[in-house]
Amino acid sequence: MTVSLKSIIEGLLFVSDIPLTPAKISNVTDGVSKDRVQKTLDELVAEYEELNRAFVLTYVAGGYQFRSRAELSSYILQLKKKAPARISRAALETLAVIAYRQPVLRAEIEKIRGVDVGGTLKTLLEKDLIRIVGRKDLPGRPMLYGTTKKFLEIFGLPSLEALPTLEEMDSMGMNTDEGRLF
Repeated sequence: MTVSLKSIIEGLLFVSDIPLTPAKISNVTDGVSKDRVQKTLDELVAEYEELNRAFVLTYVAGGYQFRSRAELSSYILQLKKKAPARISRAALETLAVIAYRQPVLRAEIEKIRGVDVGGTLKTLLEKDLIRIVGRKDLPGRPMLYGTTKKFLEIFGLPSLEALPTLEEMDSMGMNTDEGRLF
């Protein structure tokens, strides 16, 4: 029995705990071209959306991953009997500054937020939402921070370019007048 490329890709996506890129799938499938893999992924995305199943195939963090539909979250959380992981307002604000300003120094984050962010940075590093992306060529060689692929996964973003703009946040009714991010 010959296994179709579509079945192989579904199997790989099913067992992977991280989003898979077309390049990774191409490598695992003995050199099936990335274009053919991408075409098959596009077909699968459309099929799962059309079937209106409990899960969808989503492009997130530079790759593809099966995800349950958002409207099912309350049922899933009830089954698992635990609340979704929470992040403090301070951590969320710090994460937003890093996401929009990366690569960014701790001193720049503290200037924008107006508070010490040492503990918050440690927490975000431990949760793998941010990472050290380098060092600035300044006295003391301070660290530069940026977001991780896990950040993109958790927030359901395909890439950083998908972050809402200031205008989009204003149109959604989010208060951006304080200028904390920009």
